[in-house]
Amino acid sequence: FTPNQYLDAYGYSPLHALGINGQGERVSLIEIDGFRYSDVRTFANCFGLPIPAINGFGVNIKHPLTPIGETELDLQVMDAAAPQLKAIDVYESRARPADVLESLTAPLQNRGRVPDVISVSLGVCEPALALAVGRSGLRAVEAALALETASGISVLAASGDAGSSSCIVGSGPLPLKALSFPASSPYVTGVGGTNFVLGSANQIQSEAVWNDAPYDLSAGGGGTSVLFRRPGYQNGFVSQRHRNVPDVSLLADLLPGYNIFCSVKACQGYGTGWVAVGGTSASSPLFAGGLALVDQLLRQNGKQSLGLANSLLYRIQRRYASAGVFSDIQSGNNDLGAYLPGGNGRPLGCCSAGPGYDRASGLGSPNLAKLATLALNLQPPIAQAGISVPPQRPVLRRHLIVRATCSRRCLLAVNATVTIAGERSMHVGAPRQLLRRRGRRTFKLTFSAGQLRRLHSALHGHRRIEASIVGEIVDPGGAVEATSHTHTVRIRH
Repeated sequence: FTPNQYLDAYGYSPLHALGINGQGERVSLIEIDGFRYSDVRTFANCFGLPIPAINGFGVNIKHPLTPIGETELDLQVMDAAAPQLKAIDVYESRARPADVLESLTAPLQNRGRVPDVISVSLGVCEPALALAVGRSGLRAVEAALALETASGISVLAASGDAGSSSCIVGSGPLPLKALSFPASSPYVTGVGGTNFVLGSANQIQSEAVWNDAPYDLSAGGGGTSVLFRRPGYQNGFVSQRHRNVPDVSLLADLLPGYNIFCSVKACQGYGTGWVAVGGTSASSPLFAGGLALVDQLLRQNGKQSLGLANSLLYRIQRRYASAGVFSDIQSGNNDLGAYLPGGNGRPLGCCSAGPGYDRASGLGSPNLAKLATLALNLQPPIAQAGISVPPQRPVLRRHLIVRATCSRRCLLAVNATVTIAGERSMHVGAPRQLLRRRGRRTFKLTFSAGQLRRLHSALHGHRRIEASIVGEIVDPGGAVEATSHTHTVRIRH
């Protein structure tokens, strides 16, 4: 399938027609291989797409990793979905579970490059993860994921390509029911896999759960977690007491698959240049790019970004099922058990599609234009910010103290422009702070040594010094959503 086909099928094209192409949004991809920029350029040139800025960051590696095609798939699908993103940041690490978990938290630590959306096209089966990092390691990464979603970041992950048997050894999946993490985290949107038949106008005529058995032991991941309790947003959808995956599903089947350009050696088994590839590692960045479009639309209309998308997705299906945001997948299954070595030809018993939510396809496949419309109606307005400046001696103390308030949950920053009569202005700020609910925070805007020298010199010369201070509500990527009034104060000895 070419980009116009899957973008039309899932309702991306109406947003593109409105000029919603991801402008101002930043997306991070978590990867375990590298990429060739020239391949992304060839893909973009073929389909008439601009290319966002692409930045590579290594996590516990000294040099970029060798491309094997996976990251190229993610970048090209992301470029098709959101071609005018502010940036795509690629975090590369080795495949060891500890390194992958560190990559999950790396975007939050990268000052000035915190993303709006994170897409993870890899995973570790839950039993292997528990053995590799233990309870303490799992708690640490869950705390980081919770902070990311509370900050307004949407985190998505591929549910895996081994059906309901996500534990894989060299010869293939083990005949054991298991989910893939991080898709199984309650703070992550797990994206499963389907295949569809399109009509002449690229509308979906039929769609089924991806399962290529017996010809190939691949299928969309799904099942019940052994690590995480059922989150509140799945109440009423899930009978089990534990987290169910996937949340949504999109095209993932290897045939016909996604049309991408891949010139690296690992792709030569499929032919050189233009190849057909698939997997939930394609459906995850496709939906992640879609959520970046939704976030852009929300920001432009003064509404809060999605953050943990699952809360909204399940709310929509619970209260507005007739709006057609999700197409209910009712055919197919992701059970590979009957074909797995050592399984004695017996199915695993999980999971088949049916009416409503199921562990083979989740809520179904989304229509992005309809999702964006409902999100615009349901998301609350962006919070309002206010600031106050108490009496103080900032030059003596070496910093300005500012108290800032938010009318509801927000990510708050405070910045000041200091003007000295007859000189160029200078800027001073403080790290952003997350307010989980309505409240107040105190910010310390610390002057640098050079700024203090200029201030002392101006005071000794009896020149007027003023600080214009403003509070800013920002999205995770740093885009300003709202500002307070500007408070101007005179700086004296």
